Amino acid sequence: MTQPYANAVLDDKELQANLTAVNPKYGPWVTRVAGEVWGLPLIDQKTKALIALTTDVVNQSPQGPGTAFAAHVEIALSQGASRDEIEELFLFLTVYAGFNKVVGCFAALNELLDDKSQ
Repeated sequence: MTQPYANAVLDDKELQANLTAVNPKYGPWVTRVAGEVWGLPLIDQKTKALIALTTDVVNQSPQGPGTAFAAHVEIALSQGASRDEIEELFLFLTVYAGFNKVVGCFAALNELLDDKSQ
């Protein structure tokens, strides 16, 4: 496993390239703004990644490959979260966000991580 980044946005060049591929103005802007909040010192990077996943669940962000949800799963894993921790987060969110919001997230997580293991 690779060492977690000190800043999951500013230190991840692949993430920045993917954001810039969405739009050449969007990528650098998101990198600056998100990199600044990811650089705040009081919440660790793994927790921030799990919070980002929480917002994806609550907001019902699109899921699957190439989405912010997929990027946040990847960031969480790269920051030391395990699949089991992400699944426990989803179980926790079922109570607070709702069954219907979480079920698709489990399916998307399975799709993302099962594809990676093949």
